[in-house]
Amino acid sequence: MVRQRFLQQYAQTNVQTGVESATPHRLIQMLYEGALDRLAQAKGAMMRKDFETKATLLNKSMQIIAGLRSCIDMERGKEVAENLDGLYDYMIRRIVSASARNDVSIIDEVSELIRSIKSGWDEMPENFRRMTQADVDKLKAA
Repeated sequence: MVRQRFLQQYAQTNVQTGVESATPHRLIQMLYEGALDRLAQAKGAMMRKDFETKATLLNKSMQIIAGLRSCIDMERGKEVAENLDGLYDYMIRRIVSASARNDVSIIDEVSELIRSIKSGWDEMPENFRRMTQADVDKLKAA
C-alpha cells in the first residue's frame, strides 16, 4: 500500500514537472497522450465490467477533449478550426454512446481519430514546436 502511494506521488510530481517546463506544442501532445491513456484504461474497465472506473475514465477523456476544443482559435483557424471543433464534438458524443452501450469498438474509433490528429501534430515543423507562450502571444498581437 505504501509502495503504491509512493508510485502515485512520483507520477504526479513527474507530470507537474513536465507541464511546468513544456512548450505549448508539448502541452497539446500531453493532452492527446492523456486522452489516449484514459480511453485505453476505460476500454479495459469495460471489458472487466468495472463500470464505475469506466465512467470515471471516460469522463476524464471527455474533459481532456473538451479542453483541447476550448483551445481552438476559431478566428485565426477558419475552416480547419471549424472542422477540428466539429471532430472534437463528434468524439465527445461517441464517447457518451460508447459508455451507454459499453461498446469498446466506439472507444477504438475515437482513439484512432485522436491518434490521427496527434500524428499530424507530432509532424509539426520544429520551429513551431519550440515556440513559447510569449512567442504565441506576439504572433497573436501582430
